[in-house]
Amino acid sequence: MSDIADSLVDFVQGHYGTRAFIPLHAPVFRGTEQAYVAETISSTFVSSVGEFVNRFEQDIAGFTGSEAAIATVNGTAALHVCLKLAGVGSGDLVLTQALTFVATCNAISYCSAYPVFIDVERSSLGMCPDALARWLEERAILNDEGVCIERESGKRVSACLPMHTFGHPCDLDRLVEVCRRWGIPLVEDAAESLGSYYKGRHTGTFGALSALSFNGNKIITAGGGGMILSDHETAIRAKHLTTTAKKPHAYEYVHDEIGFNYRLPNINAALGVAQMEQLPGFLEEKRALANQYREFFQGSEFSFVDEPTGCKSNFWLNAVLCPSPQARERLLRETNERGIMTRPVWQLMNQLPMYQDCRHDALENSRYIAERLVNLPSSVKAE
Repeated sequence: MSDIADSLVDFVQGHYGTRAFIPLHAPVFRGTEQAYVAETISSTFVSSVGEFVNRFEQDIAGFTGSEAAIATVNGTAALHVCLKLAGVGSGDLVLTQALTFVATCNAISYCSAYPVFIDVERSSLGMCPDALARWLEERAILNDEGVCIERESGKRVSACLPMHTFGHPCDLDRLVEVCRRWGIPLVEDAAESLGSYYKGRHTGTFGALSALSFNGNKIITAGGGGMILSDHETAIRAKHLTTTAKKPHAYEYVHDEIGFNYRLPNINAALGVAQMEQLPGFLEEKRALANQYREFFQGSEFSFVDEPTGCKSNFWLNAVLCPSPQARERLLRETNERGIMTRPVWQLMNQLPMYQDCRHDALENSRYIAERLVNLPSSVKAE
């Protein structure tokens, strides 16, 4: 085990050209970031109104091929509004993954709804369409109005929320088909998958809505920030809700419903616009690093987590599956002791105290992955 850890430390240090601490994923600012941020300061438009907010929304919509994009203060806010717009309400059930970041489930809770944890596929780390279909067939019915209801409790199943884990696309064709058959809106948690494609089409454009994140550790960052992808009509509604539901008026303050102060500040959007200019290069560099990791682990007992067949991943976070839980613990310990930041996957959501009573299936693959996966340093180089 020490041999693979030693070799990995040498490989990572050689790639980044340093023996100092190497983080898991650090932001890189080597373009027009300072100039654009300075421009917002000079203009005094640093809050949620300004040209960079509009430019950032247009850039994201154009890059992803989405009809529209609405900027939010962070990815969790984007997810919350996506679920609200999809019709998720108090007491509803939302089908999602246990293998996800906690923000996915928190956004469901903000709607006073309850997550139901469906198993993932080992190939994509995303929701398994077979497991989704099986849970619905065993637990749900369509009522006379065509609404999906959990048979035992009578609760409405109001959305399906898979995540493109570490940037690897889920099996979207099959998930879309299952959701269509059961009349359930599909909302994509695309927080980690900017620059990822499923059969040539960008993630986040398959569901009714989707959410992106620009947190400091994402492939590009606005220092925070998120984005809602949707059609034009839904985007108008999203912008209204995220702007405290304020109706346009020359001088009066008129709010027609409960809204949210979720709009992205212009100063953050300036950073995002500058980062978007560099995204194609970032994606090329991250793919090159993934190719090197794949070659490094080839022939070993450790399995590199690769892009699913027919997909093009952004390789936001590279990962490896260890041969055993014990091997995972040793790899984590030995790399971190030597200044190489590696991390396990998140604790499964059904194991957290606030979600431990939520419904879930057997989660066989989720448990297997959680016991074996290690994330590896994946930043682009600063120079």
